[in-house]
Amino acid sequence: MSHKKTLRLFEGTGIELEYMIVNRDTLDVLPIADELLKTVVGSYTNDYEKEGICWSNELALHVVELKTCGPVDTLAETAEPFQQDINWINEILSNYNGMLMPTGAHPWMDPCTEARLWPHGQRTIYETYHRIFNCEGHGWTNLQSCHLNLPFNGSDEFGRLHAAIRLVLPIIPALAASTPILDSRRQPFMDTRMEYYRTNSARISSITGEIIPEPIFTPVAYNNEIFARMYKDIEPFDPAGTLRDEWLNARGAIARFDRNAIEIRIIDIQECSRADLAIAAGINALLRAIVEEKWTDFPNQTTWQVGPLKKILLDTVRAAGDAVISDKAYLESFGLAGQGSISAADLWCYLAEQIDIENELTATFAAIVKQGSLAKRILKSLAGEITRPNLKKVYRELSDCLRENRLFLA
Repeated sequence: MSHKKTLRLFEGTGIELEYMIVNRDTLDVLPIADELLKTVVGSYTNDYEKEGICWSNELALHVVELKTCGPVDTLAETAEPFQQDINWINEILSNYNGMLMPTGAHPWMDPCTEARLWPHGQRTIYETYHRIFNCEGHGWTNLQSCHLNLPFNGSDEFGRLHAAIRLVLPIIPALAASTPILDSRRQPFMDTRMEYYRTNSARISSITGEIIPEPIFTPVAYNNEIFARMYKDIEPFDPAGTLRDEWLNARGAIARFDRNAIEIRIIDIQECSRADLAIAAGINALLRAIVEEKWTDFPNQTTWQVGPLKKILLDTVRAAGDAVISDKAYLESFGLAGQGSISAADLWCYLAEQIDIENELTATFAAIVKQGSLAKRILKSLAGEITRPNLKKVYRELSDCLRENRLFLA
């Protein structure tokens, strides 16, 4: 999210949505994002910039990213532009017998044999990643996410926003998990994308940390304690400094001081853009309530260490809404004093009644909270029959949901 003036808290948002390109007949991955961009630009390029929604490449050649070209006042205003571009991309891809497919990971892709990395433009960045981490794995080339960018103006706003985001990160998979299937098998995790993502940079652990960011609430401390350590640790592997940039940070939320924003990276892509925007709007509304100290004050918010928050996150990565939260102090942070334990799904039901979401997205958000995570709905539709034909049936229906911009209801 780039902009000319520095926005204050909640004065705007930026959002990025990643989608797979697949063969229309087989639903196998189709690595032609470069051909898609060439069709609209006229040459191989990393980006297609225009008014409204921009397109760009990703590490994997079968993934394309759609994003707001700058901050927007409301997420709802992007609903029509996103859908117009999704439909336009599908029209272009039809010339290659391809189409877009949603969810946070392909259910049967084999990254070791099918992954192809972006070969143009900024390929040096991807080649460096591959040399250091070996990107032929699910954690690198088989994952699609929604990135939510939220602005801040000055050190105090950064601290308040970072404190709120740290509290919300652990329960995002309860709402947004969409990856229960990988390698054509039911995985032990509802958010398998996040399980792979949190370990993909293990060779240099300071890049990902513990996914939950450290309790740091000023830009100076963030630069000194996170960026400086990260750059120092990677320097022996990257002496040219190719990856020495803020985007190397792979925590669940990362500071982007280059654009005065914090970027949340922990959200799985859903079945349609309407669902993505509704979940983003729900998260945004919850963060606003925390920043406004609806349930607990800022000093209390800053006392949370990584360990307790990480425990809740791992539980929701594994069980999504069925995860049981029994940390009384955490529940008190949302006004649930005296509550012994509660499922993550019930916590979201409670929170949905406490926060003010953009009117145009309220009904969709409420439907998602009621129906449960997309991972839960996918498993319900599969009904225990995890065969290639049944997977193709369900994921074709999910692709129809993307094309028609409707929720997937099991």
